[in-house]
Amino acid sequence: MSSTKTIGVLTSGDDCAGLNAVIRAVVTRAILGYGWRVLGIHQGTRGLLKRPVEFTPLDLATASTSMARSAGTILGTTNRGDPFAFPMPDGTLKDRSEEVIEGYHMLGLDGLIAIGGDGSMAVLRHLAQQGDIPLVGVPKTIDNDIGATETSVGYHTAVMVATEAIDRLQPTAASHDRVMILEVMGRDCCGHIALAAGIAGGADVILIPEIPYDLDAVAAHIKEVRHHGRNFAIVVVAEAAQDKSGELVQLSHALGGTTYGGIGHVLGEAITRRTGAEARVTVLGHVQRGGQPTWVDRLVGSAFGVYAVDLIAQGKFDRLVAWQNRRVVDMPLVAAFEPTQAIGADDALVSTARGLGICLGDR
Repeated sequence: MSSTKTIGVLTSGDDCAGLNAVIRAVVTRAILGYGWRVLGIHQGTRGLLKRPVEFTPLDLATASTSMARSAGTILGTTNRGDPFAFPMPDGTLKDRSEEVIEGYHMLGLDGLIAIGGDGSMAVLRHLAQQGDIPLVGVPKTIDNDIGATETSVGYHTAVMVATEAIDRLQPTAASHDRVMILEVMGRDCCGHIALAAGIAGGADVILIPEIPYDLDAVAAHIKEVRHHGRNFAIVVVAEAAQDKSGELVQLSHALGGTTYGGIGHVLGEAITRRTGAEARVTVLGHVQRGGQPTWVDRLVGSAFGVYAVDLIAQGKFDRLVAWQNRRVVDMPLVAAFEPTQAIGADDALVSTARGLGICLGDR
């Protein structure tokens, strides 16, 4: 038993399935295991910037069994507004980190559990180091690019959504003699969703950021598939995939900034020109982030949440919860953002894909 009496929990960065399972586990373990109070902080660090601080006391009635199966996050989240360079109305950037730290201390917390990805976790750790905040991190990202853990909250559901999309595209592809191209999320060096879903869904071509593709190789493979008597082909491409020239396809937004997206349509036009086959493109986008979490994300999220509370009880801070060798472990929080878990040439799933005759765009 620790002397800690009140802890906070927040979600930061992009949303994903399984976040509520983590929150529920934190609340249940803290209350039933230690008799603590739990405060849920709204909108990540944004809630700590507000005055009064925006939070909700969380109890066992809130943390019902239905919470684990619900999508999104009941606390809200944000992936904008770095507190160390916060955008102000006049267009300037202001360091508001001390305001965030002050907000944390105003709540009288004895520890904070932050559920986030590598980017938001780096910011939160900086805040914790600067403001003497006892912090425990829980990894979540559909990209599954946090190198310290074999899986992150949200990844399994994203792969399941992409796999189901392939399952639905295959019959219509066969009915119309088409090449179906599915564009999935997957930023720099993060082709995990495309590779896993592509193998599971029986794709013919899988293009990921880690392996630059050659359009001629892709077209040749699709022609070969059709030559052997199949009237359709399935292509899965990660949004940040690039050809051998290194060119990325990005979209500009009215509010400023760019994001990945559009590679599917570029490929569709190129494949049609090279093969004569009619191509259709489906972009999953944020569909991969929503929806009911799979049992894996509920299970892993629950295990992470319980373990994170136990770390606080043991007085172990600046730690990251991780999944390794079929069990939950912890390590220094800095491990959350180095190294990135990119797909290597000798990755087991790369070998699996090649063994199944799937084209990865490079040969």
